[in-house]
Amino acid sequence: MSAGLTLEHFFWLVGLFVAAVAVRLALNPGHPRRWGSAAFWLLLAVAVGAGKHLPAEFVGWMVLAMGLLVATKQVATPHFPDGGEARQARAGQLGNRLLWPILLVPAVAIAGSLVIGSQLALGIGCLGGLAAALWVTKDAPAAPVAEGGRLLEMLGWTLILPQSLAGLGGIFAKAGVGEEVARIVAAALPVTHPLVAVLAYCGGMVIFTVMMGNAFAAFPIMTLGVGLPFIVQANGGDAAIMGTLGMLSGYCGTLVTPMAANFNLVPVRLLELQDDWAVIKAQAPFAAAIWIFNVAVMYLCVYRF
Repeated sequence: MSAGLTLEHFFWLVGLFVAAVAVRLALNPGHPRRWGSAAFWLLLAVAVGAGKHLPAEFVGWMVLAMGLLVATKQVATPHFPDGGEARQARAGQLGNRLLWPILLVPAVAIAGSLVIGSQLALGIGCLGGLAAALWVTKDAPAAPVAEGGRLLEMLGWTLILPQSLAGLGGIFAKAGVGEEVARIVAAALPVTHPLVAVLAYCGGMVIFTVMMGNAFAAFPIMTLGVGLPFIVQANGGDAAIMGTLGMLSGYCGTLVTPMAANFNLVPVRLLELQDDWAVIKAQAPFAAAIWIFNVAVMYLCVYRF
């Protein structure tokens, strides 16, 4: 904390920014889904900026409303003018000066984390980088809302998918899904064999990550359901090694699922690729190779220490 500044202040700023994007959408008569898109971003603005001060049930209904807007295709991305040549010309004019506002963000975040905490330092770094970018480009103060809003619209609903899936993982863990997974695995596989236990754990991490899009969401389910009972308790495995390599196995699932929107869908939108599966196709061979490596290393190490 610095001079009364807290992380909540940055949530307020983000909420105000997203609310400004919602207002811009509502005032754009040429938008293909003006009111639905504006409602989606306004609900997100309230949830981010003021969700902490609202009843949890109310925020939950807001999230469901956002999901309904997406499911009914009321959230759309308008056609933005290309402007590629103009952007390239301006980028050539500014040159490498465009880089140092970007580099300012991690520099401030790393230095500030030693004094005021990493998250708060990151927020200050982002504000500093924004101010530096405006100074370098000589753009108007409203430019971040226009360009940032364009970027948000290009990302669309995929922006909130990681948070939603992480929350889903917590719900599954509290609902006892891990225990059910343990029962099914024990009935279907000879998990008393150390190698089978490792294969079941690493394979389950990939499968649940593919379904949920988030290795952090899959980790508590598979660790409680397979890792601890069959690798650690039944076969005497090392919990630290198991957890580390289990997470790495889950990341292999992240590389091959569209549910991991921030990794596999957002780049497609940003790069305007024609193939929605281009990123996943490029990553799939590496995911398979890394998973095999993780299984081999876990089997050789987890029972040896």
